[in-house]
Amino acid sequence: SNNNNNNKNDETMTIPTKSGGLPFGFGGYGSTTATGPSDPLLLTLTCFAFLSFLYAYFVLRPRSKGGPSGPPVVTSSPVCGIPVVGTIVEFGKSPVKMVQRCYDEYGPVFTVPFFHKRLTFLIGPEAQEPFFKASDEVLSQNEVYGFMKPVFGAGVVYDASKKNRQVQFQSMANGLRTARLKGYTAKIEKETRQYLETWGDSGEIDLFHALSELTILTSSRCLHGDDVRENLFKEVSELYHDLDKGLTPLTVFFPNAPTAVHKKRNAAREKMVELFSKVIKNRRDNPDVKHSDGTDILSIFMDVKYKDGTAITDEQVTGLLIALLFAGQHTSCITSTWTSLFILNNPEITKRIVEEQNDAFDSDPDAAVDYKKVNEEMPLLHNSMKEALRLCPPLILLIRQALKEVKVKSKGYTYTIPKGDMVLISPSVGMRIPEVFKEPDKFDPDRFGPGREEDKSSPYAYMGFGGGMHSCMGQNFAFVQVKTIMSVLFREFELEMVSKTMPEIDYEAMVVGPKGDCRVRYKRRC
Repeated sequence: SNNNNNNKNDETMTIPTKSGGLPFGFGGYGSTTATGPSDPLLLTLTCFAFLSFLYAYFVLRPRSKGGPSGPPVVTSSPVCGIPVVGTIVEFGKSPVKMVQRCYDEYGPVFTVPFFHKRLTFLIGPEAQEPFFKASDEVLSQNEVYGFMKPVFGAGVVYDASKKNRQVQFQSMANGLRTARLKGYTAKIEKETRQYLETWGDSGEIDLFHALSELTILTSSRCLHGDDVRENLFKEVSELYHDLDKGLTPLTVFFPNAPTAVHKKRNAAREKMVELFSKVIKNRRDNPDVKHSDGTDILSIFMDVKYKDGTAITDEQVTGLLIALLFAGQHTSCITSTWTSLFILNNPEITKRIVEEQNDAFDSDPDAAVDYKKVNEEMPLLHNSMKEALRLCPPLILLIRQALKEVKVKSKGYTYTIPKGDMVLISPSVGMRIPEVFKEPDKFDPDRFGPGREEDKSSPYAYMGFGGGMHSCMGQNFAFVQVKTIMSVLFREFELEMVSKTMPEIDYEAMVVGPKGDCRVRYKRRC
């Protein structure tokens, strides 16, 4: 009887199989049983279920997550008719154009599903207010900018604990306060004059390339100190180049992907740590030797201690220097290029800029560029720089992650942004709203002057350097750096653009600069 039972059990548990040994219904040829579903039918049902899941997850879920007071959800695009896919393709082609289209069609607050994420955009001064006023506990940077960890290193800025990050930011702020800016002005002028000596009396030059070189020269002098600038500049600039090239669109989503540029980035960071560790050791081992004048930011970072008493590591010092160089290099280089080109593209503004410089140095044409002159006697140059930043901000998107629900008021409506959304603003779109800035596509530095002051129509109308609690702490340094360089440039040379038109804005770049002909002809003034 045992044998009979075993045979019965075996018969009950047997699953019909094909010659390959796979159960019917899972192999693609169909089952021989009359009652079982055929393979094509099962495959169809499976595909239908999978597509239904995708539709629910990527289309219905983003629509319902915000609730009845959630922002309108954008799932269609003129670029591609497939729901959700179309907006992703459109965003990839030109984020700014897509944001502008959605603002025109849906208003100042809207949500765009992006794979498994929801991107909620706030456009315009009123809608942008919560973005700038909310604390890190509500709208956080850390979760968004974690892809910078391989560049800056562990325990630096976005990877640091809140307490340590506060100490790091405070040390940066100390290095960029007014007392130090007064000393930096002379250093920037010295570097600028030395660099311009290599131009000769006349010629033609790519201004974007030239100002990129000059920006890193002046930044190195102020941030790293004399010993690094004079002995290690070539190595530092080459390593910075590899770090910079290691930041690609892929990096944002897969910061450790095994790509060639990521490998060079990682090697460059290790070499940079090694290089600055030697500089730090040399300074500490030889305190009586004059390595620099003590005003460089490296000197400040070397002495940082956290609130628990632990000293900052050499790796973290290097990471902070890289972070500052990254922020300053892109902003100052791109802004000085745009500002120069916009001025040169407008003969009347060019004439007024030269007259302003002559007035500032009228009593002594050979006088040094000092902080007072740069800060108080060049309002048109200052406003020209602000206007260039308004028209061509280097960062087209600023991002946070909502750690809690956020209420947003705009044009009489109150929207609820759910926890988990990525919250974005676009300076490129927000600073070209005609209700805020008249003739928004026109270069008009006088819009910031007395009697107009369009940037003050709302606390969050102008975003050249961000705003609120996370506004760029280096903005005063950037103004001093760019205005000092341009003061020397426009007093030393007569300049004209080679091209008759302005270059396009390179929206394909991670940090947006000019794309096209940036050449200028120059002739030294008598």
